[in-house]
Amino acid sequence: MSFNGPIDESYPTPDAKDSSTVSHTQKGFKISARKLPISKSGPIDDMSKKLGIPVPEMIFGDNLVSIEHVASGWRLEFNAYDALDRVDKTDKNMLKVAYSQEWSSSREKTHEGIKEVVKPFDWSYTTDYKGTITSGKQFELQKDNAEPIPIELLKRPDPILFFEEVVLYESELDDNGISIFSCKVRVMPDRMLLLCRLFMRLDQVLVRIRDTRIYVDFKTGKVIRDYTEKEEKFEKVKQGLVASGRLPSDITTALRDPNQIGHLVPEVAHTLESLIVS
Repeated sequence: MSFNGPIDESYPTPDAKDSSTVSHTQKGFKISARKLPISKSGPIDDMSKKLGIPVPEMIFGDNLVSIEHVASGWRLEFNAYDALDRVDKTDKNMLKVAYSQEWSSSREKTHEGIKEVVKPFDWSYTTDYKGTITSGKQFELQKDNAEPIPIELLKRPDPILFFEEVVLYESELDDNGISIFSCKVRVMPDRMLLLCRLFMRLDQVLVRIRDTRIYVDFKTGKVIRDYTEKEEKFEKVKQGLVASGRLPSDITTALRDPNQIGHLVPEVAHTLESLIVS
């Protein structure tokens, strides 16, 4: 007997969300991560409608990473909706992306079944999202005597008490590259680091890396947000790999990994912010 009834494509229930959330509390800070399956068509349509743009092929709308200071209630989270809401919804950045006319046309055809006219937007899903403060004080921009993230302390072989990696969205740009937005968090006894990264590679055109690092010192309650934008032409990055003596097969692999090509992509913007919670 076949079943032809409607498929349940509702949002996950609160219980499902709660059971999929893992947390660790360290010295007054609660760090949480939630990983659920790829969103279904109903939630995807709702999200697209609210955003005003089609969402990437792989959207994890219920995933998140959050940091909460329990005593004060201060809370920062990273989620897919807010990240996509920072994607340019006009055509003003089209020249910066500079993809081919053929690729642009193929993207138009991908969404030609949508009843409404799809407005121009950045098809590469590049975002400058730095997280959402859902409660408590905002970051203040550091200018003079700015205190950077203490890299040397993070290099210490301290035990990692909690680690999670969460993907928020991903697009293969119609097999012309990749755009992926993901978060990694690791918690040590006295400090923690969260890295939220947008990696966008448009083959033969451009490579972009946008990193938001959140560093928390549990002893002092100081939170530092370090945001960088990197950008370089695809061919120049590839030439850099060739110059370093990489084999052709190794170059293909390296171009898929921002950790292997990040040093070849120059920084074009950088901001440092901080706050203290108590």
